[in-house]
Amino acid sequence: MASEFDDDLTACAALVEKADPLRFRAAMAAPVAARHVLFPLYAFNVEVARAPWVTGEPMFAEMRLQWWRDALEEIAAGGTVRRHEVVTPLARVLEPADARVLDALVEARRADIETTPFEDTEDLLGYLDRTAAGLLWVAARRLGAGHGAEARVRSAGVAQGLASWFRAIPALEAAGKHPLPDGRPETVAELARGGLARLRQGRSDRSGIPAAAMLALAGTGHVLKRAASDPGAVARGELDPSPFRERIELAARAATGRW
Repeated sequence: MASEFDDDLTACAALVEKADPLRFRAAMAAPVAARHVLFPLYAFNVEVARAPWVTGEPMFAEMRLQWWRDALEEIAAGGTVRRHEVVTPLARVLEPADARVLDALVEARRADIETTPFEDTEDLLGYLDRTAAGLLWVAARRLGAGHGAEARVRSAGVAQGLASWFRAIPALEAAGKHPLPDGRPETVAELARGGLARLRQGRSDRSGIPAAAMLALAGTGHVLKRAASDPGAVARGELDPSPFRERIELAARAATGRW
């Protein structure tokens, strides 16, 4: 692995800084060596997450997502990989099993193209497991987590994804989406409590899980607690933790390793 950032890694970092500030700050709080893994992964996630939104034409959105699936197939095959400022550094850090996890993430993002709501809570949680939890697991795995940690990492990842989903509700609704299968306050509060339980489950045993991969969980507990106690804050868009609070939490977790 390169000891310094090359142009591609610098481009990945710039993309994440602009589009995903929390993950950017989490990566910057991690050891330098970990950033060579985190920035390509996070940049990949940015590119895939925004693919369904950059055009109003579903066919073009499908084509964008398929482009990423094709790139991941090349990485998994271990042969020649297309030249791209995100794909190229991503190929340096992934193994075939990781590419398959990320392929499931891309496939799940097809739901973002549609206006059809999730069938039920389990359908939503499955989407979060394939997207946010899948990304978190690949990051943890590439930074040294063993197979036995997968369930704990994914549990925390679903909680993280739910917190992010809650924060995005106003924008999703403004775009004509139906982000929650049941938006009643009592159901939202119950969903948030379930997310907190998953976060506790993920943190129940931190052994074998690299803290650098988990720093992006900063703010997750705060958002879910707020949603559980005041579910109306979800629709009002009042869940964002203060940047100061987030930075303090990140610094503390990076210093102690207790994500």
